[in-house]
Amino acid sequence: MEVQYYKQYSSVLERDMECKVYGHAGRPVLFIPCQDGRFYDFENFKMTDVWAPWIDSGQVMVFSIDTIDAETWSNKFGNAGWRSWRYDQWIHYIVDEFVPFMRGMANERNGWEGNPGILVCGCSLGATHAANLYFRFPGIFDRLMALSGIYTADYGFGGYMDDLLYLNSPVHHLPNLPLDHPYIAHYNRNRAVICVGQGPWEMPDSTRKLQEILNQKGIHAWVDYWGLDCAHDWCWWYKQVVYFLPYLLE
Repeated sequence: MEVQYYKQYSSVLERDMECKVYGHAGRPVLFIPCQDGRFYDFENFKMTDVWAPWIDSGQVMVFSIDTIDAETWSNKFGNAGWRSWRYDQWIHYIVDEFVPFMRGMANERNGWEGNPGILVCGCSLGATHAANLYFRFPGIFDRLMALSGIYTADYGFGGYMDDLLYLNSPVHHLPNLPLDHPYIAHYNRNRAVICVGQGPWEMPDSTRKLQEILNQKGIHAWVDYWGLDCAHDWCWWYKQVVYFLPYLLE
C-alpha cells in the first residue's frame, strides 16, 4: 500500500495541517477521525487493514486529516461564538484548501480531468463532521458513510446557536430546506449510508431524528440500525465498512 505524508500550511486556519494519503489511484475518500483525533488514526486504529482490498486494487485513495475538535466541539469551557466561528473555518479549510488538493492528486493519478466526487466518511464525531460536509456541500461530497454519529450541534455546544452553527447542524437546518430546493435532487443523485448500533455507548436517537427529517423532505439515504450487541467501538466500525463500502462504490 502506497502511503504518503504531507504537512501543509492552511491560510484559513493560520497553522500547519497534517494528513496521510493511502493508495495509488481510485475515487478520493476523505476520512475524518473520531473526537480529538489525528490524521494518523486511520492507520493506528487498523482501518488500513479493513480498507486494504479497495486501496490496493486502486479503487480508492484515502485522505486522512486532522480535526481541530480540541478548539471547537470539545472545548466546552471556551466561548461558544468563537468556537462556532473556528469550526466553520475548519470546514472551509476542508472545502477551499484540502478538496482541491485531493482532486488534483486524484486527477493526476487516474488521468482524470474536472472535479471528481468525494466519499466522506467517519466514525463517532468524525461521522458528525462527515454528515455535515455531505449535507452542506452535495456538489463536492457525493458519497457519505457516517457510522455512530450525532447530527446536532447540541452535542458540542449545548443550547447555543448562531448563524454559522445553524449551517453546521443538520437537524437544525435541514427541516427548513424547501421541498423544491435543488439540493434535494442533488442528495438523491448521491448515495448516503448512516448507521448506528443500539448497544453500549451508542446514541441512536440522533440518527432517528435525522431519518425523520430526511423522510419528511424526500431525501434518500440508507439509514441502518444495528443490534443491541453493536457497541460504539472500532470492532463494529470495521464490520460496517466492509458491509457498506461496496454499495457506496457502485
